Amino acid sequence: MNPDNHSEVKEAVELAVGELLDRDKYLLLTDVNERSLTHKLAEYLEAGFAGWDVDCEYNRNHETPKVLHLVGSETRTDNTDAKTVFPDIIVHKRGTDHNLLVMEVKKSTNRETDHQDLAKLQLFRGELGYRYAVFLKFETAVDEPRLAITD
Repeated sequence: MNPDNHSEVKEAVELAVGELLDRDKYLLLTDVNERSLTHKLAEYLEAGFAGWDVDCEYNRNHETPKVLHLVGSETRTDNTDAKTVFPDIIVHKRGTDHNLLVMEVKKSTNRETDHQDLAKLQLFRGELGYRYAVFLKFETAVDEPRLAITD
C-alpha cells in the first residue's frame, strides 16, 4: 500500500465495502447497530492496509485522548471547546503521527444529519493530519452503500 496513491487507498476501501456487502449482507438487512458494521468493515480493511493498524473507535493521539475543536450546536454556535472524539474506523500507525485514513459510517435509519460526521472528518484531516477521510452511508435493506472519499 502506497499511502501517497489515492487510487490504491480508494480501491482498498471499495474492496472492503464490497466484501462486507458480499459476506455480511444480513447485518444490513436486519439493521444491526453501526458498531457491528464498523467492526466487520475494519476486519476487511486490514487486508488492504498491510503494515498499518486498523482500529475502531480509537480515542488516543499518542497517549492522550484524541480531541477536535468542534463547533457546538446544542447551546451556542460560537462554542469551540475541544471534545474527545471516537472515530468509527482509523487506519494509522499507533503511537505515531502517521494517520492515513479516518472513516465515519452511518446507516440510512440514523435520524441524525450527515453534517456533523462530515464536519468531524474535515477536522480530523485539518487538526490531526489524516491524509484521507471517508464517509460511508449504508442503506438498510438494499445492496449498495453511498460512498464519498475526500482528499
